[in-house]
Amino acid sequence: MQTRRETLKHSAAVAGLLASTGLFPQYAQAFDKAAFDAKSVAEAVKAMGGSAPVESKDVTITGPDIAENGAVVPLGVSTSLGNVKRMLLLVEKNPSALIAMFNVTPEVEANFATRSKMGQSSDVYAVAITNDGKAFFAKKEVKVTLGGCGG
Repeated sequence: MQTRRETLKHSAAVAGLLASTGLFPQYAQAFDKAAFDAKSVAEAVKAMGGSAPVESKDVTITGPDIAENGAVVPLGVSTSLGNVKRMLLLVEKNPSALIAMFNVTPEVEANFATRSKMGQSSDVYAVAITNDGKAFFAKKEVKVTLGGCGG
């Protein structure tokens, strides 16, 4: 019977072998420094290859009206637009506006959910960027309460 420690050691060895043979996906670490360093919604959209965003009913954002724990705010983004290459999730008043970026292909439904940290009440944006560089957005105000007191 293997111990937990031995199992972890063997798992690490197998992962190392897979990485060295090219069988382990190396592309999963997507990161765009300019976009994540952007301080505003417009800067982040521009860094991701989008034009000035236009409000659209085809882009939706979900989240709570009041988040009692700003450390884990559940948010969702989706769109019914066609030809979308990226979906962005942005929090206007966070130190770095861009929270998440999702690459969309024809095989992927443009419907994503994640959790974000929010230090204060802010507008949250869902942005869909199409293959031709057009950007469409929806926004929602999320109020963050201090200490979960609800007011």
